Amino acid sequence: MTRSGEAFPPVELEKELYPGSNKKFEVDSVSSAVEATKQNKKEEAERKEQERKDALHSFKKAIIVSGIVVAVAGAVFAITKKIREK
Repeated sequence: MTRSGEAFPPVELEKELYPGSNKKFEVDSVSSAVEATKQNKKEEAERKEQERKDALHSFKKAIIVSGIVVAVAGAVFAITKKIREK
């Protein structure tokens, strides 16, 4: 019924019947390449997100420090004005 060119490849019975005894694992190169690509994209997205958070954090820090400096300068001017009026 089957032609010799269409026969299934031979099966290694030991590997099929006792999969726990097979210590040599074969990796599908296409699947591992796809997984590696997904992992790289995920790491790149996480890195960009971290950079964005760092930039936002430093911007917030600069705004807060600037606000404190302006508040202190305003307090100094107000105190000096009160002292001059007396």
